[in-house]
Amino acid sequence: MELVPLCANLEAQFERFYNDFVAHDPSNGEFYAQGMSDFLSYVLELDDHSRGVNLPEDYVPCTTYWLKLDDGELAGAIRIRHNIDNPFLSNECGHIGYDIAPSQRRKGYATKMLELARIKAAELGIDKALVTADLDNIGSRKVIEANDGVFDGIVYSGVFESDITRYWVSCSDSPQ
Repeated sequence: MELVPLCANLEAQFERFYNDFVAHDPSNGEFYAQGMSDFLSYVLELDDHSRGVNLPEDYVPCTTYWLKLDDGELAGAIRIRHNIDNPFLSNECGHIGYDIAPSQRRKGYATKMLELARIKAAELGIDKALVTADLDNIGSRKVIEANDGVFDGIVYSGVFESDITRYWVSCSDSPQ
């Protein structure tokens, strides 16, 4: 498995990834809906955002990678924000956010995806990355802890209307 940027030849795999969310986790599936209405524009937008181009207000440059399994399917998506230079990101959201397709959960993919993303974050100059998870998302918290996440505390997120756990993970000493 490897982290890859989304590209035009992954449209069928993206559609299966999206449909998995629609069927089993529709609230999180909404995040990927734009890719279904105009896939090529979605790919180009993600590329722009990774280069800091055409960013919406209050956004920072962000590179999205997809966890591509050995069989070619997409199991997850992980976003690495190049900085957290605004109050929302520095308090509630962090450098790295990720999703695993519902049918691919509990297989260790999120742990591996975050491990691989730590290497990518280091390449972006991020020494320590803030990674957050909902307080009640035990699976995500275990993923962060398996990547040597150091617990930093709990904050209330007015945006998500829930308690958020904060962890710091080292990127400079991530496995190569």
